[in-house]
Amino acid sequence: MNDYMKKAICNAEKGILNNEGGPFGAVIVDKMGNIISNGNNKVIMQNDPTAHAEIVAIREACKKLNKYDLSDYTIYTSCEPCPMCLSAIIWSNIKNVYYGCTKQDAGEIGFRDDVIYEYLKGENQDLLNLKQIDREECMEIFKKYKKAGGIIY
Repeated sequence: MNDYMKKAICNAEKGILNNEGGPFGAVIVDKMGNIISNGNNKVIMQNDPTAHAEIVAIREACKKLNKYDLSDYTIYTSCEPCPMCLSAIIWSNIKNVYYGCTKQDAGEIGFRDDVIYEYLKGENQDLLNLKQIDREECMEIFKKYKKAGGIIY
């Protein structure tokens, strides 16, 4: 068994034992094989629906490394990332993702990633009410950021 996946599983088990959240764990590793950060699902403990294992690990790595670009790092996670975590991985520029269980496996025990995937494919549009308003006024802040030379990440 891969040592990093073993650690991700241990992180998940720790979270379950402490009643912190679902059965998910993650680790972020540098090019030398050093574990930079650990994460386990903490949704229940923190009352935070964004506190998934991958997000927790990304936040810890960014804080520890004092940067938002994790392009030189790899993430190991006990389950295929949900849409939110997948987006966070992409935003953090991580290019290598290793996962254990699939999104179908997560669905079989009750997690609802499939609902979000369906929405993103243009299906299940009644999932939420998404309406655009006040675009012109909101565009002003975009113009100010661009004019100020704001960093695009």
